[in-house]
Amino acid sequence: MDTENQVTENRLGTMGVGKLLVVMSVPTMFSMLIQALYNIVDSIFVSHYSEMALTAVSLAFPLQMLTFAFAVGTGVGICSVISRRLGERREEEADRAAESGYAIQLLFMLMFVLIGAFLAKPFVKLYTSDTALVDMTTSYLRICLMLSLGTFVNIFCEKTLQATGDTIHPMIIQASGAIFNVIFDPVLIFGYLGFPAMGVKGAAIATVAGQLFAMALGLFFLKRNRYIHIRLLRPVLRKAEAKEIMTVGVPSIIMQGIGTVMTSLMNAILIVHHVLATTVFGVYFKLQSFVFLPIFGLNSGLMPILGYNYGARNKERMMKALKLALVFAFLFMTFGTLVFSFFPDVLLGLFNASDELKTIGEVALRLISWSFPLAAISITVGTLFQAMGDGVYSMIISIVRQLGILIPIAWLFGKLFGLDAIWYSFMVAEVFSLALSLFFFRKELRKLDF
Repeated sequence: MDTENQVTENRLGTMGVGKLLVVMSVPTMFSMLIQALYNIVDSIFVSHYSEMALTAVSLAFPLQMLTFAFAVGTGVGICSVISRRLGERREEEADRAAESGYAIQLLFMLMFVLIGAFLAKPFVKLYTSDTALVDMTTSYLRICLMLSLGTFVNIFCEKTLQATGDTIHPMIIQASGAIFNVIFDPVLIFGYLGFPAMGVKGAAIATVAGQLFAMALGLFFLKRNRYIHIRLLRPVLRKAEAKEIMTVGVPSIIMQGIGTVMTSLMNAILIVHHVLATTVFGVYFKLQSFVFLPIFGLNSGLMPILGYNYGARNKERMMKALKLALVFAFLFMTFGTLVFSFFPDVLLGLFNASDELKTIGEVALRLISWSFPLAAISITVGTLFQAMGDGVYSMIISIVRQLGILIPIAWLFGKLFGLDAIWYSFMVAEVFSLALSLFFFRKELRKLDF
């Protein structure tokens, strides 16, 4: 084994688990917090442009989520395969996996260019016939989707670097893109520094520009990484590596893409009761990112630790890392529940909410937040499934939670008891999700009898 690989092993295979989890997760959590701050600030700027602009961004959100589902889901597969190969000391195969993952991301990017060009407007028309709202939302979507190169390549760089044990550079990549976006959002939305006021279109341009800036940094850092070597200008898609990546990636894509379907169906349920209910739901998703994204950051750091030590057949280190992550995730999500429960008016006030929007939103934030601590357990256990190459378990859990339980219960509660009752469906869905997660976890433990 050469010196470089020994460095990697010392970090992921022998460093104290508690310290390693901090080293691997804190930078990613920090970058996720910045990303969450961007999500909120972005919507705050849009809300001060007009309430219709905020509604437009909320309606566009499901299709944006789908873009990230493909990029992040594939990235999870890439991270899982590379970290396991490094743990098995198969460095050349790790390089081939990275190169194939890069090619897959570029293919998915081309798919979303076509979706933006031809399907954005029909998608928006599913929810509203208001011409102004349709045009505003379509314009926003087309810019974000047709210029999504930055999203796919940026996430590829982040996940590949994380798989090698590098979490500092991914933090810099994501934070820089978010900060760039926050700076240029008000400039392009309201027309400062000589730029014309472009409203929602300006928000989309700022988003894309931030992603491209982050992509440039990501490629720079990846080329300087000592453990992964790929040809960025001539990527090769290899069947064996692509199959293994997508074995984890497809369930992850489906798992995250289900969020698009769930959000679309939930919007359809909510809009029957009140048009502002869809705006509330969009605002909730922005706010909950401040709670959920740090947990996803924690699990991004946990993933290569679990994957590497699974490849190295070290059950003790895997279980210790998992337990520490579970404790922190539960405590953090409980804190999120307390904030949403006691200060919903303050949170909604950030979005220039009208009295009517606040009336609907305060009930929604309080009731939905009760599900946060249970979600923390399911999300963290799901990371173990993905690290071990069994992402299908996470996919099944997500399908059951969001489509099998949440949507039917939301529709039924709304039909029987009205708008406020719909928000209870989130807690019901998480109870079922937790039970299913623990069932699969018991099955997965049998694979760890090395």
